[in-house]
Amino acid sequence: MFGTGLGSKALGKEAYDAPDLIRRLFFEQAWPHRRRYAVAFLLMAFAAAGIAIPAKLVGDIINKAYEHHEMSAIVTLSIVMAVLFMIRGFATYGHTVILTRIGVRIIADNQRRLYDKLLNEGQAYFAQHHSADFLARLTAGGNAAALVINIVVSAVGRDLLQLIGLVAVMIYQDAALSLISLIIMPPALIVLRRLIRRLRSVANTQFQIYAQTIEATQETVQGIVTVKAFTLERFMRARIEKIISAYQHEAFKQARIANRASPLMESLGGVALACGIMYGGYRVVVWGALPGELISFILAFLLAYEPAKRLARLNLDIVAQLAGVRALFEIIDHPASEPIEDGKPPLQLKQARIEFSDVYFAYRQGDPVLNGMSFVAAPTKLTALVGPSGGGKSTIFNLLLHFYDAEHGAISIDGQNITTVSRQSLRQQIAYVGQHVQLFRGTVRDNIALGKLGASEDEIIAAATAAHAHDFIVSFPLGYDTPVGEHGLQLSGGQRQRIAIARALIKNAPIILLDEATAALDSESERHVQDAITELCRGRTTLVIAHRLSTIMHADTILVVEAGRITEQGRHEELLRGGGRYASFYRLQLQEPELVPAAE
Repeated sequence: MFGTGLGSKALGKEAYDAPDLIRRLFFEQAWPHRRRYAVAFLLMAFAAAGIAIPAKLVGDIINKAYEHHEMSAIVTLSIVMAVLFMIRGFATYGHTVILTRIGVRIIADNQRRLYDKLLNEGQAYFAQHHSADFLARLTAGGNAAALVINIVVSAVGRDLLQLIGLVAVMIYQDAALSLISLIIMPPALIVLRRLIRRLRSVANTQFQIYAQTIEATQETVQGIVTVKAFTLERFMRARIEKIISAYQHEAFKQARIANRASPLMESLGGVALACGIMYGGYRVVVWGALPGELISFILAFLLAYEPAKRLARLNLDIVAQLAGVRALFEIIDHPASEPIEDGKPPLQLKQARIEFSDVYFAYRQGDPVLNGMSFVAAPTKLTALVGPSGGGKSTIFNLLLHFYDAEHGAISIDGQNITTVSRQSLRQQIAYVGQHVQLFRGTVRDNIALGKLGASEDEIIAAATAAHAHDFIVSFPLGYDTPVGEHGLQLSGGQRQRIAIARALIKNAPIILLDEATAALDSESERHVQDAITELCRGRTTLVIAHRLSTIMHADTILVVEAGRITEQGRHEELLRGGGRYASFYRLQLQEPELVPAAE
């Protein structure tokens, strides 16, 4: 499943180093928000002062009470402390809101970038990857990028500033005692470096399994009819259980590794605090030092412990999110297979004459699909493509729409090679209706209007009427405002086809491509759709892939496609009289050989 996609390969090879990723995040995504970050940093400085200064004031309050018995000074210092905590509360609220807003903007920008990138990819790119891969990168990748930036910013602006302020208080109270507290650093750093290496691998694996979970769920929902019809519930449940259990195993492993440093940090912190208390207590008891200094130091130490621990874990927290960032950048950095072609001229149509000249093509190396394909589709005429499955009929459409590039030969429209004109201008001149209709979330009106964005109500109704869809649409309680459901599943197959034809009609394109548009319909639906197709093709250059030969008997030219070549061509009656492959296909479908004219 997911293991064959781009994500697992790139992630497994550590395509991006952590320092490079972080540097890129800050230059590309954090820098545009630098003014907001500056305000957040200022508020963080106020918040840090709001915790460091009270730690110092506690010692002064105790000394005033212990040595001078000055109640007025105690009241004043207490009020100052309350005001400082109030300032710290508002500052904390301010920088938290600002960082959250920046994070939301970064997530939205990344999702836009990824979506735009996918729109510039060709069909071959999507054929190589599961759609769940993109969903995982769109959600987890965008969130991870914002989270990494906020982790670093919070570590520097909140934790580091707090730590600096509190360490300054500790040094001010007793420099020697401050040095004792540093004994926890060397062993902690050694342990954390080892944990980071293990956590990186676990985080990458966890991201891959997360994508597999999306993939399995998506396939189950989209294929629920098949699941129910073949009673695959137990199989699908076992499948998702295996994936979820694997994700759970990796999540447990990440939790163990990420928190393995906590016992050491807590133990070392306790040892440092005990040493500090013993030394400070000795100074108070033996040397007669004021107790306020010791209490102020202990308070500063305790308050500094949490930001120090978060800073020590910074790499661990970042590594856990970088798998998603790598996955995001792998898509964004991938060279677009359909880049914007502003430099290419638009297609200029005069007659809409289509010509394939000695075209060769293969989806996979060594497995050719088209082998010297040559034919002409005459302007305003209907050209039908018939033949066995795998002969190359759908590939002709894929190449004509420039989803792929031919390996050899030329495809031209009115003498213009389609590779020399922009893809957008080419596709704007073509209306495509396939066997499997894709309707999008929205109403019937919305889906018809996709053929011509901004179409008026009269144009939508006229297109639906011409496609023989108006009557069934207005029979719905909501009429044109009827939701079509996911993939149009609230409509029948014939209704979906007629809406697709209405979408093609409103586009008013001079070239029509029909890929077995009636193959999956019953006889009554086929008759309605065939009437709509007749209206759609009138006066337009039309290419039809036909499974039912009865639907293309009236075609101006019939091309028999076999093994990537045109083996026969002519009108229906001519091909029947020829007694070749077309006549054989016709007899097999009708099972009435006496109706076929004898070959001359």
